[in-house]
Amino acid sequence: MTAVSIFHLEMLCLEQFNPKLDAKDLTVIKAEKQQFEFNKFLYQFVGSAWQWTDKLSWTDEQWQAYSEADNLHLYVAYFQGSPAGYFELQQQAQGNVEIMYFGLGNRFIGQGMGGYLLSQAIENAWTLSGTQRVWVHTCSLDHPSALLNYQARGFKLFKTEIE
Repeated sequence: MTAVSIFHLEMLCLEQFNPKLDAKDLTVIKAEKQQFEFNKFLYQFVGSAWQWTDKLSWTDEQWQAYSEADNLHLYVAYFQGSPAGYFELQQQAQGNVEIMYFGLGNRFIGQGMGGYLLSQAIENAWTLSGTQRVWVHTCSLDHPSALLNYQARGFKLFKTEIE
């Protein structure tokens, strides 16, 4: 079995943020009505290419508890009316906001949309009340440009783990 590297990154102030402003015709909308089935769909839509398996065995009750929690915020990116990707922001203790899941569907990868979508995630994370730190983790199973995109937007690596 091949070892997997897990990279933990953080942004400690808004001044670190280096946004990518070209939307590439993406429209990002907050899902105001929480529906666990939509989170589940997006998780599979984006994650199937990257071996996201941690939530595949969840029951509907587990999905609902996670997705419909007051501290979880879902944003969906649309391209020409179709879902293209998403991100989830989870407000945590002590002013931490984690980008829990982030990504584009396969058909939208490689079109320059990732930097803008990540910029939207960061911008929205910093607008949440009490945010002191935005953080995320990625791994060596993710898209080869994922880590570079996080770093280009201003995230700093603070821990690497090998599994």
